[in-house]
Amino acid sequence: MSEMANTDPEGVDGVRMTWNVWPRTKVEASKCVIPLAATIAVIRPHPDIPRLPYAPLRCKTCTSALNPFARVDFTAKIWICPFCYQRNHFPPHYAAISETNLPGELYPQYSTVEYALPHNPDPSASPSPVFLFLLDTCLIEEEIQYLKSALRQAIGLLPDNALVGFVSFGTQVQVHELGFSDMSKVYVFRGSKEISKDQILEQLGLVAASSGRRPHKGATGFPNSGVTRFLLPASDCEYTLNALLDELQTDQWPVPPGRRPARCTGVALSVASGLLSACNPGTGARIIALVGGPCTEGPGTIVSKDLSDPVRSHKDLDKDAAPYFKKAVKFYDGLAKQLVSQGHVLDLFASALDQVGVAEMKVAVERTGGLVVLAESFGHSVFKDSFKRVFEDGEQSLGLCFNGTLEINCSKEIKIQGIIGPCTSMEKKGPSVADTVIGEGNTTAWKMCGLDKSTCLTVMFDLTSSDRSNTPGAVNPQLYLQFLTSYQSPDGQLVLRVTTVTRRWVDSSVSSEELVQGFDQETAAVVMARYASLKMETEETFDATRWLDRFLIRLCSKFGDYRKDDPSSFTLNPSFSLFPQFMFNLRRSQFVQVFNNSPDETAYFRMLLNRENISNAAVMIQPSLISYSFNSLPAPALLDVASIAADRILLLDSYFSVVIFHGMTIAQWRNLGYQNQPEHQAFAQLLQAPHDDAQMIIRDRFPVPRLVVCDQHGSQARFLLAKLNPSATYNNAHEMAAGSDVIFTDDVSLQVFFEHLQRLAVQS
Repeated sequence: MSEMANTDPEGVDGVRMTWNVWPRTKVEASKCVIPLAATIAVIRPHPDIPRLPYAPLRCKTCTSALNPFARVDFTAKIWICPFCYQRNHFPPHYAAISETNLPGELYPQYSTVEYALPHNPDPSASPSPVFLFLLDTCLIEEEIQYLKSALRQAIGLLPDNALVGFVSFGTQVQVHELGFSDMSKVYVFRGSKEISKDQILEQLGLVAASSGRRPHKGATGFPNSGVTRFLLPASDCEYTLNALLDELQTDQWPVPPGRRPARCTGVALSVASGLLSACNPGTGARIIALVGGPCTEGPGTIVSKDLSDPVRSHKDLDKDAAPYFKKAVKFYDGLAKQLVSQGHVLDLFASALDQVGVAEMKVAVERTGGLVVLAESFGHSVFKDSFKRVFEDGEQSLGLCFNGTLEINCSKEIKIQGIIGPCTSMEKKGPSVADTVIGEGNTTAWKMCGLDKSTCLTVMFDLTSSDRSNTPGAVNPQLYLQFLTSYQSPDGQLVLRVTTVTRRWVDSSVSSEELVQGFDQETAAVVMARYASLKMETEETFDATRWLDRFLIRLCSKFGDYRKDDPSSFTLNPSFSLFPQFMFNLRRSQFVQVFNNSPDETAYFRMLLNRENISNAAVMIQPSLISYSFNSLPAPALLDVASIAADRILLLDSYFSVVIFHGMTIAQWRNLGYQNQPEHQAFAQLLQAPHDDAQMIIRDRFPVPRLVVCDQHGSQARFLLAKLNPSATYNNAHEMAAGSDVIFTDDVSLQVFFEHLQRLAVQS
């Protein structure tokens, strides 16, 4: 395997677990404190995953797919399913198999395989992907220009077979008929009241598509050629679209002074989703919503038109003083259900200085697996570069896929509580559904209308309460989990990806040594962050800090080594030693301390926390810091205010932003222009190095992070200082070395936090 693959903690399968050996019983599992959970990067590409050109064999009892852990009797041509122990006969076309002639899915190293499912012979059944652009026109002229240039670029990058539609909205919604190229023809909907799907189809003249009559099939595989008036192949309508963008103006309705423009985002999304409902079932489609302000008109409204009314804050939500919030969430919840039943995706690109309603729309974006980007302006690199990435091909592409479903099979002792992440429960009951629900639960199958290379889901497990499985002799020492993800790849190919993993059961009541060795502290920290975020959203009076503290104290008293009531004797096994500092940073992070962010930002951060892989999510919780100086190579530095020095440059990666911070002396030399003098070549290189590294980070990330370049004692230095451990504050400033820095805060430092933790953990 390549060097890269060895350092890759997720391996070929893309699965990481909080515990890599599992306790046998529910009681023992609860003593482990951290819940049993697995994260899976559902379709992450990997060079070692084979693609087989046929459909998998399924167990006739539990429908799990044949995998390397099945016991095979080559003479009798029988395989025994590891999940339910059912004996299955191989079909006739497997007649030639033997120990030396295995099919791909039985190779021991192929615990993940992909099956390219045979296509429907009818070519219209694998239609082209649809991109429906939804454009806010209540913007100032400058923003509209930025948006137009971004859209022109996007249309140029779309694959030729992609179908494109165009809807603009302000006080009203305009659906543009692109198939009518002689002049621009627009259908207008009122923005002030809710419109049903049937009314939308009727007004657009697409009603035949939804009634029982099936008219002749259009050439593009739509049952009703009517919808092709609105959705055209990108190659055919590039000219029409560019002409349309040239004509597009800001919303012409007058806005009285002291009022917000009337913006009907909710109706616009209903209309877009209604238009897409006329497509063939199974068509992959995305609504790409570009929104530049809050919805103030019709359903989904988040604030009144009066500018003296501010948009809701966290405080308002806590006090129930946000009159529009619940109603808007209910509306978007209904929209989410409609989109999920159609199998379509909502992507949200919100760019404004104030909030636009991401907190309300979150449900529709997250349940459909949509992308979300929050920026300050459509001219900002965060929006421009991220938007371009959506349409790019090749190495940089996001690998956007459609119509995904995930099914999970597991050994009979294991129950599934639910999934945290971008998906929707399909309410498919089965014996492995747990009684308690966390996230999207009550099911063993989930729908992901949209998914991409980086999509990652967190599955929460539970164990059966009965101890029947403890009869000696009959016990299987291994547990098995199988994840089956079917999806439509960007080129229209139907793929089924099967990942089967096994872990060992241990009797932790006898010895916890093996449990300890199998603890994955990074995954555990991320799972706790996701679980706490979910509870903060769904439980009224939930105190996340106290909840996390209780978990941490229980974990340390269970797995730490100490003498009772003697804090100085406390030590933690290396498998746990990083976990307290993850929790320390999580308690201070924007996921738990929401007071400095708007509800929109909080919703945005949480959506990304829930859909990224473990390494990325860990950086969101605990940023990485690299130090650059003359006398040493770039090296990781402690996330501590003591890392600041006058002659150092620091590079902070906190996922949403990347900060390059120059120490005082470096900043003075740079301002004097030393880097331009030939004898100070080394200084020029020192200044350039962090920029090169920052570009590497930015290049591989979506959404594109914000780059902040600042100097010590400058106003933007707050981006770095907010993330550092305040080991030096104004209370102990006299002990400091020259050139370092203090943080003006009353927050406890990591050291004080750890001392308190030791004291509480060893209490008898």
